[in-house]
Amino acid sequence: METVFSLLIFIFLVFVIAVPYWLIAEKKKKLIRKMHEKNVNAGMTEPATLHPRIDMLSCIGCGGCVKACPEDVLGMINGKPAIINGARCIGHALCADACPVGGITMGFGKPKQGMEIPFYDEHYQSNIEGLYIVGELGGVGLIRNAFSHGIKAVKHIAASIQPNKIVDTDIAIIGAGPAGISAGLSAKHHQLRSIIFEQDDLGGSILHYPRQKLVLTSPVELPLFGKLQISEISKEKLLDLFNGLVQKYQLDVRTGDRVLSIQKDGDKFQISANSGQCTASSVVLAMGRRGTPRKLNVPGENLPKVFYRLFDAESFTGKHILVVGGGDSAIEAAVGLARQPGNKVIISYRKEEFFRLKERNEKNILEMKKEGKLSVIFQSHVDQIQTDSVVLQEANHEQKVIMNDFVFVFAGGELPSEFLKLIGVKLRTDELEK
Repeated sequence: METVFSLLIFIFLVFVIAVPYWLIAEKKKKLIRKMHEKNVNAGMTEPATLHPRIDMLSCIGCGGCVKACPEDVLGMINGKPAIINGARCIGHALCADACPVGGITMGFGKPKQGMEIPFYDEHYQSNIEGLYIVGELGGVGLIRNAFSHGIKAVKHIAASIQPNKIVDTDIAIIGAGPAGISAGLSAKHHQLRSIIFEQDDLGGSILHYPRQKLVLTSPVELPLFGKLQISEISKEKLLDLFNGLVQKYQLDVRTGDRVLSIQKDGDKFQISANSGQCTASSVVLAMGRRGTPRKLNVPGENLPKVFYRLFDAESFTGKHILVVGGGDSAIEAAVGLARQPGNKVIISYRKEEFFRLKERNEKNILEMKKEGKLSVIFQSHVDQIQTDSVVLQEANHEQKVIMNDFVFVFAGGELPSEFLKLIGVKLRTDELEK
């Protein structure tokens, strides 16, 4: 009797605990396989930027890499890790650190996917001796990486050059974002002179983040300053930190000074900027990828109501607003605008759904749609912009006219490819085609 009772308890526990757990696990596996298949078809599993490469011969299927990734880039399929959302990868390499057999490396994708990335070696030096590519321009996101790249590049420079009074500066740094600031601090630490050129203002790409946006990073050791213990920080506080570093360590940052050309002349570089000419022994390109905002090239785009960046959502209330784009920047701007009193916000996106959003942005957009604060028109594009309206073309080729006061375009930035080519920097497309 006792045996029967124990058996009944065992069966009960199986049905109450094990079966639901199995069903949930199977449902999750099915969703992962479906997402993987969808992203494979959409060409979204292997972006041209930095992402994990998995050696299946070494992989033991422990799943440690999947658990370590905070961006849900990886998932388990048939007992092995696979890239599910490659476009979400921001290059922190936690998956590679978590792999017990060293079966994951970080690499770049194929050039056929259309993202031109400059060539550089393990020291971030380009094909031109003395010219380095760091941070976002190199196809690697994450502020921690930008800080690290600037530091490592200057460390390599310091080991290979001596201070040269014949040139105006030892290192010319182009860009005053995280990579540029860390490069400047590193130069100071190695007793090298540096000039930081910035065409906009201190902060680089961070300057154009939506107001109060949280920037995620992790602890990093900055030269002179020490350990920067940050897990979450607002845009404003990060910019305040940059200003404090510039003042405390007397970095020569020249804002509003755009570099027009860079030429290698023997063992030095000739730099032409808005402020004039200067010479440098080495150059660090830390200018980011935003470049010139990509335009729609449609009638009416030159109207004053069209913007390519959002600096302050609170300036817009009681308006009909169209946001064009489906990336994180577009969604963050749309959510910020939808939260302002009286705004009616519509997102126009050319694809059938959002593919590469951060989890927080996915949650926000769903909440806003549910509350009726914004709407999304998928598989649509702007056909014409008019004074008080916008004409959209939908998937069925029908035109839709919507009331409109302002248009915000987030179609990405055109990588300064021509600028790089004029300098002589090879792109990874060039390298792989040979």
